[in-house]
Amino acid sequence: MKELIDKIPLGYSEVFFQGKKYSLTRRDFNQGKSAKVFAEELGGTDFISFNFYLTKTGENFKPCEMPKEKVLDFLKNYVL
Repeated sequence: MKELIDKIPLGYSEVFFQGKKYSLTRRDFNQGKSAKVFAEELGGTDFISFNFYLTKTGENFKPCEMPKEKVLDFLKNYVL
């Protein structure tokens, strides 16, 4: 999971997913041990939101009010 998140540029970007344009924001915290990612379809209603944490026991991935599969699909298939 960390590899997918590291591919997202820090700050604001615009990307394409399933033929639609999204704003994409990644903010890192705690010296890169946690991240918040939010993507919003421009001109539409879809969004992607999740938090990620690196802990002593491993990676902790927390989608915000959506299925994990939806977030993973976005992370694996968006285009810069």
